[in-house]
Amino acid sequence: MTNSLSIFDIFKIGIGPSSSHTVGPMVSANNFVSYISKNILSIKSIKVELFGSLSHTGFGHKIVDAIILGLSGEKPSTVKIEDIKTIISNNKDSNQINLNKIKTIKFKSSESIIFNKEKVFDFHSNTITFEATLQNADKIKKTYYSIGGGFVVEDGVEEKPTNINHKFFFNTSAELLEICKSNDINIYDVVLENEFMNLSKTDVKNKILNISKTMDECIENGIHKTGKIDSILGLNRKANTLYKSLKAKEVYDPLELMDWVNIFAISVCEENASGSKIVTAPTNGAAGIIPAVLKYYKKFTNSSNDEGVIKFLATSSAIGMLFKINSSISGAEVGCQGEVGVACSMAAAGLTAALGGTPKQIENAAEIGMEHNLGLTCDPVKGLVQIPCIERNSMGAIKAINASRLSLNTDDTHKVTLDQVIKTMNETGKSMSKIYKETSLGGLAVNVVEC
Repeated sequence: MTNSLSIFDIFKIGIGPSSSHTVGPMVSANNFVSYISKNILSIKSIKVELFGSLSHTGFGHKIVDAIILGLSGEKPSTVKIEDIKTIISNNKDSNQINLNKIKTIKFKSSESIIFNKEKVFDFHSNTITFEATLQNADKIKKTYYSIGGGFVVEDGVEEKPTNINHKFFFNTSAELLEICKSNDINIYDVVLENEFMNLSKTDVKNKILNISKTMDECIENGIHKTGKIDSILGLNRKANTLYKSLKAKEVYDPLELMDWVNIFAISVCEENASGSKIVTAPTNGAAGIIPAVLKYYKKFTNSSNDEGVIKFLATSSAIGMLFKINSSISGAEVGCQGEVGVACSMAAAGLTAALGGTPKQIENAAEIGMEHNLGLTCDPVKGLVQIPCIERNSMGAIKAINASRLSLNTDDTHKVTLDQVIKTMNETGKSMSKIYKETSLGGLAVNVVEC
């Protein structure tokens, strides 16, 4: 497999609460309605069937809303939060849907969306099928796979990357380090040079800085909101309480930085859990880690600037690409090590780059970040990205900062390589029981019964 991924494949602006269970299905539904556009006036009905962890935990991840929005012609990157409420409310009141804003048909979600918990597809467990019936009884059917991070693959069609042209190609960290060595450049230079093959330098940097801006806005919004995240678990938001407590402190606390990082990560995750606009980084379930560590870089390190932010996110994306190519970033496929673990690894690498680390130090930081997340299971209570996901993001952010510090304060030599730890993560994921892969059939999901 040739790596033609872009930084903008790894970091996508979308909505919560899940990249694989909300964003992916929404994209799939939108792709399907576009596919049937030439027949749309002849559509009589549409049936949707969900498989794998989409059927087990999709409801808690607002998958029904995502499908309705996608069929209505909305996209995760552009949909307005206020429009979401209107579209979903109209569907509940009328049991109808306006396909791509063109043709209104009957669509009662409890009848039109089937949760099939028995069948599992070989290609990927997160499978979704759409079947449209025409007025003449002909049928149009498509199958899509939501493979994590908002990425969607159509059955029988190869995944299409954002970047068409690349200057440098790498599939392993060893290849990436060799490119850096032979060209006397850093990891972020590799990523940026590839992006410059498709967009102007100004456009690339502005798009990266917009990702950073969106992350900051998410943190700010989450910090100042109060109340319950939802009515299912009834959990109160913590970010605002932690923020007020920290601001009220009058005695110097040397560990205050940790409190700030916790607040940053938790605020993003609470926004994600409530279905707000966020950056998939590289998934929604782990979306609080990179914004929190990036905010730490901006707020608490010397000489932070926009160039450092660009280096941070470009480097992080390179690490995310390696995990996606050689393993997975889907909790349904390899457990939470593929989400929180990967985000931790990416954040550690990004911070190390922004602070002046060498390519080998960056690779070492990424390796440390994942090595100590190996075997992390995905066991969300009631299928929601709240327990243990929110606190797990804050722990992942702290771990990423520590991984970066360990790497920066030692020389370039280390025993375990990033390629080795990625291979280990992949093998661990394959041997992990399916009850720990985003199905809510094991772990905390079954042991936490008093919610």
